[in-house]
Amino acid sequence: MDYKKKESSESSARKSRIERVQSMLPGFDVEGILFFEEANIRYLTGFAGSDGALFVGGERILLLVDGRYTTQAKDEVTGCDIIKFSDRTEGMAGIISDLRLKRVGIESPAIALNNYLKLQDLVENVTLKPLSGEIERIRITKDSWEASLLREAAIMAARALEETLEQIRPGITEKDIGSILEIKMREAGSEKPSFETIVASGVNTALPHAVPGSRKIQDGDFLTIDYGTVHKGYHSDETCTFAIRSVTEKQAAVYAVVKEAHDKALNAVRPGISCRDIDGIARTYISDAGYGEYFSHGTGHGVGLNVHEAPRVFEKAEDVLEEGMVITVEPGIYIPDMWGVRIEDTVMVGKDGCEILTKMPKDLRIL
Repeated sequence: MDYKKKESSESSARKSRIERVQSMLPGFDVEGILFFEEANIRYLTGFAGSDGALFVGGERILLLVDGRYTTQAKDEVTGCDIIKFSDRTEGMAGIISDLRLKRVGIESPAIALNNYLKLQDLVENVTLKPLSGEIERIRITKDSWEASLLREAAIMAARALEETLEQIRPGITEKDIGSILEIKMREAGSEKPSFETIVASGVNTALPHAVPGSRKIQDGDFLTIDYGTVHKGYHSDETCTFAIRSVTEKQAAVYAVVKEAHDKALNAVRPGISCRDIDGIARTYISDAGYGEYFSHGTGHGVGLNVHEAPRVFEKAEDVLEEGMVITVEPGIYIPDMWGVRIEDTVMVGKDGCEILTKMPKDLRIL
């Protein structure tokens, strides 16, 4: 696809997203919604700056930015007018006043309480309606443009990790592996890491969110790498667990349990199945194998412009999977003072199953 076609496809996707939000206004009983969360603003307009606000009304779409971002906004944004402000809250109040609005939805999780109270004082006779979970769901399914970006991010990630694995040997530290991987991700085209890269070895693999340290890799270690790239704002998320030089019978057996739990949950992903059931499939298999107490987190989460977003995949999840949703499947077993195993892929829900976006093979690999 050439650049002009890509640009047209992206603009068309944004227009469709704005129209979807506009169609939601009557159900919320508001005349418009004020957005503050960076990912939502980027999703709806293309603006990638770190400070701004967006008003989506039935007829007017207005992006508020300060002087640092006016040129950037003009280059990136389609489908809305750009307004420069010196004080964001006062700028929002000005929009509400100029449009003579009476009921405005507020993206409440993304506005500080003091700013909300200040805005309320500035528009005394206007009802500000907090919107929370409703807003979170606007990005819960991905369109074809988003899918293409997620695929490209995953390809970058796999290339970076494969090149990093070539340099892993006993004696190298967790920190060094993390540094090499982040450099390789940049070289592959990533804007930044999706999150703070996790590199854990030996006993540290029993910590689900271990921080890379000075521990040196040793023969017989498990090595867990949880990492991701960012491509045009969209994240990849993947976890691989490797064995260094050799593997014991128990290590192989535990790895096999996690891999089977991962595969069973992944194979169940399809439209109409609940996130709770996906979690239950992985959790039940691990529990039946005798390791239930060592699976200490949910089975997955949504991925997109944020690396953690709706839907969540855990024991009490209420969402039901729909075509276009993107989730991780990441069961794990963490045995204190010994080692742990986590295997994670990111998948997109299709018509009859799912597409695995992440590219690294998940069979046990000995480095």
